[in-house]
Amino acid sequence: MNNASPLTAGGAAGLFELVGGVLVVLGLYTRLAAFILSGTMAVAYFYAHAPRSFYPILNQGELPVLYCFVFLYLAAAGGGPWSLDRKLRREAV
Repeated sequence: MNNASPLTAGGAAGLFELVGGVLVVLGLYTRLAAFILSGTMAVAYFYAHAPRSFYPILNQGELPVLYCFVFLYLAAAGGGPWSLDRKLRREAV
């Protein structure tokens, strides 16, 4: 069994992915959560895949790069019309 302590790099990434993933799915603080998750995926790529080769197709790093850019898009675009961010903002205004 691997050590999944939040004090390790893998444990911290797992916590970011768990909490950030829930926030993105719910559409709550979508921009912030997606920006943090985008950075997490970039770090995962450069930490685990880039030492083998810079190109994702050669080092099996396609998914971290894809997720990085998808989360970066969500950070720029926001949660959309069905997000909790939009619903809470409408009630506040």
